[in-house]
Amino acid sequence: MAPLKILISNDDGVFAEGIRTLANAALARGHQVSVVCPDQERSATGHGLTLQTPIRAERADELFDDGVQAWACSGTPSDCVKLALFSLLDEWPDLVLSGINHGPNLGTDVLYSGTVSAAMEGTIEGLPALAVSSADFQWRQFAPAARLALDVAERMLAEGWPSNMLLNLNVPPRPAEAIGELRWCNSAVRRYTDQFEQRVDPRGRSYYWLAGEVVNDLEAQVSGPAAWPTDVAQINAGGVSLTPLQPDIFWRGRTADLPVW
Repeated sequence: MAPLKILISNDDGVFAEGIRTLANAALARGHQVSVVCPDQERSATGHGLTLQTPIRAERADELFDDGVQAWACSGTPSDCVKLALFSLLDEWPDLVLSGINHGPNLGTDVLYSGTVSAAMEGTIEGLPALAVSSADFQWRQFAPAARLALDVAERMLAEGWPSNMLLNLNVPPRPAEAIGELRWCNSAVRRYTDQFEQRVDPRGRSYYWLAGEVVNDLEAQVSGPAAWPTDVAQINAGGVSLTPLQPDIFWRGRTADLPVW
């Protein structure tokens, strides 16, 4: 296909191996690549924006292959995409990519994810956008996830990307030859147990550390086609999950169950 103008962001920061792998892979395919991402890790920031302090952006081209233009931004992932679109880039991109995240973004965790929120910022502005995550925090072989993300994005653009749709791609932590099939998936329900650990500092004052254990509720009813697996089940089976999301989070229950006002 013709070269694309691609904007790439993340929530793991400009020094993360995942974003370097994705940006350099896109460049190697002949695309025009711009990176605007946080200057440090901003995981689990959700769709937060910086309102009380100034946002700074410094060039960081040297961290990527020659030809990638990059900025390290002091704000959140959503700040980065907004700043790129409305201030830093001369032209808007054809595609927004976010990732490759160091860890999964499955089920209801997408509500907290800075990676997904960065991509969602592109969707809100009417741009095709895809978030990609490596579904293990310790896995560092990002090349297969980069290839899959670019393959999916290029095919979706060639066949017609539906408006108002964000794609959330999760890749299992396996070598390329051991990765299972890619399937459309519903979002699972994920909850956490024992979410806070109470500790005491040297001065005897209590503080709390967020340290919960994830619980995947595979029996919960979820929205979406009944024939589709959940993203969690697909990853657990060794396959690749691809979930369509949208900014609209309007309730989809029965209006007959609501009182009349």
